[in-house]
Amino acid sequence: MAEARTVDTRERILDAAEHLFMAHGYEGTSMRQITGGAGVNLAAVNYHFGSKESLMQEVFHRRLDWLNEERMRVLNALEKEAAGKPLKPSQIVDGFFGTLLRMADDEERGGITFLRLLGRTLTDPSEFIRTFLAHEYAEVVDRYKEALFIALPDVPKAEIVWRFHFMLGATSYAIAGTDALRLVTDWQIEDEDSTDRLDRLVPRLMSFLLGGLRAALPQFSDAAVDSK
Repeated sequence: MAEARTVDTRERILDAAEHLFMAHGYEGTSMRQITGGAGVNLAAVNYHFGSKESLMQEVFHRRLDWLNEERMRVLNALEKEAAGKPLKPSQIVDGFFGTLLRMADDEERGGITFLRLLGRTLTDPSEFIRTFLAHEYAEVVDRYKEALFIALPDVPKAEIVWRFHFMLGATSYAIAGTDALRLVTDWQIEDEDSTDRLDRLVPRLMSFLLGGLRAALPQFSDAAVDSK
């Protein structure tokens, strides 16, 4: 019984921290807010996590461990089915980005709350979070980049790396929940096309990412290079 209460307390703290970090960011969330949201005292947070920084890392560990394992499982299954042939770029994009986006419909994996938190964190990370996430993603990102190198042999590796970087940025911004359509323009859109319609955001974003990956190679100006 005591062990069950301990697990419940830990999960309540993680759930409260996840929602608060999503709503206010890491710097904008206080330990007092977290203890209030979880219905515990500060001693309980210190006992389970030790510090706010460690708590933030555990919030991500709880979700990213599964996400990374699922991304690897998907890629391994695709490569096994391909039997040595290159994968389609669309399969690789869906395996990496689609797996993440589908978490929005899975409340047990954090749902839209975690997606918003991840997007917000990636667009404005603290230094320790940037280092932490880079470590968490390293193996998975390397595997997917290698798959893209094989799938797109005519595209220079440097261009693939840059395009993957742009794809990460676009996805992070899209899931952060920032309504840029209203922040930077007075264009009018219908309610069914608003940014909180994930059923439309996901296919739009996936189409955009794949289009960017397959775009014509950039033409660099020799004059610009010579002037440096």
